[in-house]
Amino acid sequence: MNATQLRIDELVKSSEVLLFMKGNSSFPQCGFSGRAIQILKACGVEPKAIKTVNVLEDAEIRAGIKDYSNWPTIPQLYVKGEFIGGSDIMMEMYENGELQQVLAKSD
Repeated sequence: MNATQLRIDELVKSSEVLLFMKGNSSFPQCGFSGRAIQILKACGVEPKAIKTVNVLEDAEIRAGIKDYSNWPTIPQLYVKGEFIGGSDIMMEMYENGELQQVLAKSD
């Protein structure tokens, strides 16, 4: 693992709910990131409980997170160190109740 991968790994393992996104929870800078935040809020996650990493502020993380997760797009949600998926996966999981269960385990 290179230095960027180690930084990402530390971030992922140090937060219950972590969202790599464009912008932040107060000011998402793309529609998919905004939708990811809305889904988490709809699941009852307190906004202050969501740790976000703005990939627009760190080119190394922006590139590195795609390798780390082997997932090509941002946003990316991690719960308790486990990669959940991007906004489409989050939406599917939310609609069938899976995401609420995953998040309930993180309380």
